[in-house]
Amino acid sequence: MLDAVAALYLLLRRGNAIAPEVTSPLRLRRWASAFLVASAVSHILWLLYACHPSSKAYFSICSIDILILIPSMAGTMLAMLQDRRRKVWPIIVALLPAVILSAICIIRDNEALFTPVSIYIISLYTAFIVYLLFAVRLYGRWLRDNYSDLEHKEIWQSFLILAVFLLFFIGYSSTSENPVPLYLLQLGNILIVGLLLWRVETLQQLGETTLAEEGQKNSAPAIPSSIGPLLKTHCEDAQLYLQHDLTVSHLAQIIGTNRYYLSQYFAQQGITYNAYINGLRIRHFVRLYHEAVDNHRIVTAQQLAHESGFHSYSTFSATFKQNMGTTVTAWMRSVSD
Repeated sequence: MLDAVAALYLLLRRGNAIAPEVTSPLRLRRWASAFLVASAVSHILWLLYACHPSSKAYFSICSIDILILIPSMAGTMLAMLQDRRRKVWPIIVALLPAVILSAICIIRDNEALFTPVSIYIISLYTAFIVYLLFAVRLYGRWLRDNYSDLEHKEIWQSFLILAVFLLFFIGYSSTSENPVPLYLLQLGNILIVGLLLWRVETLQQLGETTLAEEGQKNSAPAIPSSIGPLLKTHCEDAQLYLQHDLTVSHLAQIIGTNRYYLSQYFAQQGITYNAYINGLRIRHFVRLYHEAVDNHRIVTAQQLAHESGFHSYSTFSATFKQNMGTTVTAWMRSVSD
């Protein structure tokens, strides 16, 4: 019931209850709903199995679980990466050996063959986690090259969902009829549902602009020598960096170039777009605080951070320490003394 209700919630509700200010990716909502539906179907099948248990029914349900739970979970995780669409069919192909072994288990009614199936699935899932580690690292770099604010965009926390699901599957494949591990499995299922709902509703949908703009690199005028002065005029002097969630595409449009050339410019400077914008914001904060001290005004770091273009104080605090080599509290104390 919990899985089914959560799936219907994600499919039918237009807004978010957890983070109302966030617009979730539609593709992610659909994949998460598919996983929750698969989980609900799995529970129904195991309920039917409890009424009419047999070894063939057991292996059949395990095979169905492999075919619906693993791909839908993988699709959910891949949908969180919004730099490009990643296909799920290679994972389905990789599952075919496990399906074949499961079919042999059903035909021969041989329980011993289920052990290599479980080992293969766990190994495949571990390999998927390793792949995601590299993909998320590249995704983080892509975010910093395209977005000035990273709140509700980073997904490294999503590995907690993968870890819990892996532990759930290990327990699921090795549990007995003892009620204690069975109850623990249900608690694990509740935790997975909660984590999924939180992740879906706190991840911001990003505009699909990168692929279209990549195609402009052959047609747009090459103006690398003028990008620096244009940034000085239209971004730094005009204080455009104070705009929340300013993207590299928007900035490129304002200065009269495209995203490809602007990204190339930042790469030549050895910085990311995120570092460039937040560096300007930190300098703006420093200037505002010096003015406040000179005029004997009482201000807070949170207030000035927001006025300097930071949407999140935690992001400001981390960025300040990275740029200034000290905490904002220690720096403000040294300036005031």
